[in-house]
Amino acid sequence: MTTAELLRLSIERASYFEVYSRTAPLILFEDEPTSIEATVYEPVICLILQGAKEVANRSERVRVGRGDFLVVSHDMPLLARITEAPYAAIILPVDLATIRSLFECLGDRLPQGESGPALRAMPADGALLETLGRLVSLTPGTPEADVLGPLILKELHFRLVTARGGGSLRQLLSPTSHASKVARAIGVIRQNYAHSLRLHDLARTAGMGQSSFHAHFKAVTGTTPLQYQKDLRLTEAKRLLQSGETSVTQAGLAVGYESGPQFSRDYARKFNVSPRQDLLRHGAAA
Repeated sequence: MTTAELLRLSIERASYFEVYSRTAPLILFEDEPTSIEATVYEPVICLILQGAKEVANRSERVRVGRGDFLVVSHDMPLLARITEAPYAAIILPVDLATIRSLFECLGDRLPQGESGPALRAMPADGALLETLGRLVSLTPGTPEADVLGPLILKELHFRLVTARGGGSLRQLLSPTSHASKVARAIGVIRQNYAHSLRLHDLARTAGMGQSSFHAHFKAVTGTTPLQYQKDLRLTEAKRLLQSGETSVTQAGLAVGYESGPQFSRDYARKFNVSPRQDLLRHGAAA
């Protein structure tokens, strides 16, 4: 199956896949380029069928176009925008339990010598396109989807971890890998982002020494643990301000800032606009 064939199939089947879920893909269409959006991506794959998208964290900027997979292997606060339209993409969450269930079957037969950051792009090969095509062909709620859907999803995860460029997902196969340990620490940061966290405690959660944890965390996420926490805080603050239901002061306090001026400086540095300007802009749009 080609990208063009999968695009035609996706257009025909789009009405069945309008909701993001753990068991079925979301098919997304946009008619125009979008402005930059700040959001926290959970582990996910996104196949671009048409148009292009740009996603960035503090250390790198990834551009994906037609026929590319965007792969996010860990929870990541990211800035994203659609740069070329019309845009069409298939979005599917990565199931870490399914990834790790493959470890017993694959073991040392996995491709060796490749690792990668949590955010990366990879080309879609024919096997991946064919597997996604069979998944999109299923009608949610039917006996066929209930029986074959989980099998196709497992096959898709197998295709991803064995594909060229799938190193960031392969690192998660073993629960004792550095990538899996970093994922555990990320879970703690996400649950407690509004509270003070110590590097020593995060390293202990990951089961690593402090310097080793700091190095591996940065290799995976492109940033330090405390900078990662700051990005989570600012992303959530932006969401609160965009809702129009809170003030700048309240948003800063809600995400853990004790100093209003420091919150405003960090916010403006990350988003190139002050929190007050953002609040006024979205309030006017509402």
